[in-house]
Amino acid sequence: MANKSLLVEHKDKILTLVLNRPEKRNALTPEMLIQIYETLKNAENEDTRTVIIHGAGEHAFSSGYDISAIPTNVSAEQQAILDKKSPFDLAMDSIISFPYPVIAMLNGYAFGGACDLAVACDFRIAVEDIQMGMVPARLGMVYFPEGLQRFIRVIGWQHTKEMFFTARRYKAKALKNMGLVDDLVPREKLKTVTYALAHEIAQNAPLALKGMKQILNLIADLQKLDPTSQQKADALVQAAINSQDLKEGQTAFLEKRQPKFKGA
Repeated sequence: MANKSLLVEHKDKILTLVLNRPEKRNALTPEMLIQIYETLKNAENEDTRTVIIHGAGEHAFSSGYDISAIPTNVSAEQQAILDKKSPFDLAMDSIISFPYPVIAMLNGYAFGGACDLAVACDFRIAVEDIQMGMVPARLGMVYFPEGLQRFIRVIGWQHTKEMFFTARRYKAKALKNMGLVDDLVPREKLKTVTYALAHEIAQNAPLALKGMKQILNLIADLQKLDPTSQQKADALVQAAINSQDLKEGQTAFLEKRQPKFKGA
């Protein structure tokens, strides 16, 4: 079990998922994201009332998406699903659509895709030295609309603009003020506080929990782009992916230097 990139535990109606790559700061891999998707899909019919996601160790929830990782041992059934959606999209959708509340237990920093994963959860309980940020602008990326919409729903338009346009690294107090984390607790109390919330939720009526989460998701769906706007947004994302600026941003990041963008 120690070699698995995602550890799973089910106890007292609480499903715990542990991002288990401490040697890589729990960076998200396609394989790990597929495992999150499959675990949550299988748990929909189990006696689960709350999900907790946290990172292994005491330093990182997750450093973000590991773009160097390539999915291995993908079954034909998995590949058919991946042909329609990316591993990241599958994981995010499975968290958002899971019938019951999902809690991110932020035991360390969360950047990029990991910050977005936390935002997809219904609650975020964090250690007092938490740091989070979204850096696509620093890399030359146009972040995809579904991700931006998740942030808008949680922290509002202005905080989303600030976060994505500046690519800042935010610390605990600022994160709490903007609403990106719900609660800040000392590290030694993080597990106790998080599981107390999970148990409190799990004691409530399952039909009520399930129904209210579905209604909240239906309300959130009203904010989705229409097909024409989605097509325009996808084109903007693709243009950035094909740009020289993205290559420069990635190279500068790996070389730990300031990028020299040219707007092309």
